[in-house]
Amino acid sequence: MFVAITRSPGPELSRCELTHLDRQPIDFDRALAQHRAYQDTLRAAGADLIELPADPAHPDGVFVEDTAVVLDEVAIVTRPKPLSRRGELGAIEGAILPFRTVRRLPADAWLEGGDVLRMNRTLYVGQSSRTGEAGLQALIDIVNPFGYTVIPVRVTGCLHLKSACCALDTESVLVNRAWVDAEAMANVRQVELPATEPWGANVLRLPGVVVVSASFPRTLDLVRGLGHTAIALDVSELHKAESGLTCMSLLFNAVARSGGIIMPPGTVEETSR
Repeated sequence: MFVAITRSPGPELSRCELTHLDRQPIDFDRALAQHRAYQDTLRAAGADLIELPADPAHPDGVFVEDTAVVLDEVAIVTRPKPLSRRGELGAIEGAILPFRTVRRLPADAWLEGGDVLRMNRTLYVGQSSRTGEAGLQALIDIVNPFGYTVIPVRVTGCLHLKSACCALDTESVLVNRAWVDAEAMANVRQVELPATEPWGANVLRLPGVVVVSASFPRTLDLVRGLGHTAIALDVSELHKAESGLTCMSLLFNAVARSGGIIMPPGTVEETSR
């Protein structure tokens, strides 16, 4: 059994942060229906779903992946760069605490979970507009004692590392080499995306199946051609909010852990904004 933390989108989704896309009208009812189908896909794969309610104060709250990195030994509550997202962290922390000891990043250490790709005991960390040097170093300080290797990867042209690179299995990744420094990931097998679908790399690997956005049919054919069981899921309305498949859930093994919150020196509690 594994846990999937999700948060429902609200009508405020149309006010989400956008970096690489132009703002388009979002049909909220359709976005909500697509998100429910996404949750159903997680359940079908065996997930124990934790559903957090929509929060009108946080338009980007549905994108829970950015708010934490959950490893087997510890969970790191991250530090999203946009101030509009800082108030999302309390609810996420509360949902994780029954399962993991939680570490928090220092106030000046920007890092978002969409920039962290785990491949076995290696964490590839995107150096994007949302994750900086201080966030990278803070993550290294937390995870190195547990035996993880952290490798920075330069990201250009997209929001996060996982916008351009996601795991297909434990040994290979689907990648848009135009947007990432592929040489930094030389230790993993890289499968190049179809050139006509540059946003198709954000696939969601679940037990027994790889989920691909229905917006990218050539990517779906590619994944199936590699021998993976793959399904298409329509999240086209959520794509307008710069969403991918991975960013709408936090996935981890359902192992209860003792412990609590460990705050870095000098950390000051931040109220919702």
